[in-house]
Amino acid sequence: MDLIWEGLRQAFWLIVTLDPEVLGISLLSLKISGTATLISLFFGVSGGTALALSRFPGRPIVVSLVNTGMGVPPVVVGLFVSILLWRSGPLGALGLLYTPTAMVIAQTVIATPIVMGISLAAIQNLPRKLRYQILALGATRAQMVWLLVKEARLPLLAAVMAGFGGVISEIGASIMVGGNIKGYSRVLTTATVMETSRGNFEVAIALSIILLLLAFAINAFLTHVQQRERPR
Repeated sequence: MDLIWEGLRQAFWLIVTLDPEVLGISLLSLKISGTATLISLFFGVSGGTALALSRFPGRPIVVSLVNTGMGVPPVVVGLFVSILLWRSGPLGALGLLYTPTAMVIAQTVIATPIVMGISLAAIQNLPRKLRYQILALGATRAQMVWLLVKEARLPLLAAVMAGFGGVISEIGASIMVGGNIKGYSRVLTTATVMETSRGNFEVAIALSIILLLLAFAINAFLTHVQQRERPR
């Protein structure tokens, strides 16, 4: 119990004093996960919408792959991204391994199926006749898609929260492709694992609390936007 209270005390002290190292780690965590979420939002929403509105042979297999991707372990993603970016790999010449960019790539791969799967379900849940009514009023197909996305904006915000939550909390891929380099690619999750392995449980608890507060702040803001726009 004393260990927990010491962790809480250190977390409070690190936050109020704006410890430079912890602040840098927190900002990098937010930057990497935020960027990955935004990229996955583009690919996930557009891909999920296209999949929901299209019919083609093998579509159930594609949907199954998307749903499977929602549960792929981050370490598996980290493995294949590492192979791609390895010095002798297909993209090794880019020199991206053990950089924040590599972490963004890995986290984008993790978040995209999550956003795509929820977007697919959100668009499919809209009344089928709605798209025909929109087209009958003279809208183009692009306008129809945009109006459907606006209609499904509340569950799509849930997709954003799920995608962000999935990457801000992951650890396996971040260590494998980022290397946990101090001052360069160390984020809150990798720092927590490192401090735990060293036996610095108070610092690990403090970093975990900061991670939870950061995730809560972002999700509280998105939840506020979602609930404010909820139909009454």
